[in-house]
Amino acid sequence: MNINEKILFEKDDFRFSKKGNNIYYTTFTLENHKIDLTSVINFELIKLIYDLNPDIYETVILEKINENEANITLVMKHFFEDLGLPQKFAFLHMKKIMAKNHILFEAQTIRSYIPEGISDNIELIAIDKIDCLCEIVNPHKVIFMYTIFIDDVCHVPTFVEKMMGILTNKICKRVKQFIENVTI
Repeated sequence: MNINEKILFEKDDFRFSKKGNNIYYTTFTLENHKIDLTSVINFELIKLIYDLNPDIYETVILEKINENEANITLVMKHFFEDLGLPQKFAFLHMKKIMAKNHILFEAQTIRSYIPEGISDNIELIAIDKIDCLCEIVNPHKVIFMYTIFIDDVCHVPTFVEKMMGILTNKICKRVKQFIENVTI
């Protein structure tokens, strides 16, 4: 752990922390000795992460541009409708960059237009970018490290940070359980 890191949520193999002003970091490990994990780390896995969480995400649309680029639209459930807060969505352009011992997914928020099907009352999440580094320990073990950069102009209250940690843990736990139980 780095000196500027503040752990917000930690359980089992999962850690969600804050590494600076509006920079959040998540790490967890996937391990499955029955499959080559490197063969399943692709855009379909990214989509699966969201598909496994229908109680969090209302809509997930992945548009592959090519093998190394895609756009993804994520519409979250309307968690705070009773409080009068708007529903949120993310619209990201993702790039996959492969190296010898890691795969990096870089996602940048698309702000130039709103994707089809997004109504005026749904608000873009204040994410600047997301980096997902998948460190390949061996073909059967991968360490996932997500860094989420929230827009500088956005203030994230402490209770929202805690909620982000709990939701992120829930998402990662489901993916971990699914992948670790796959046999091919």
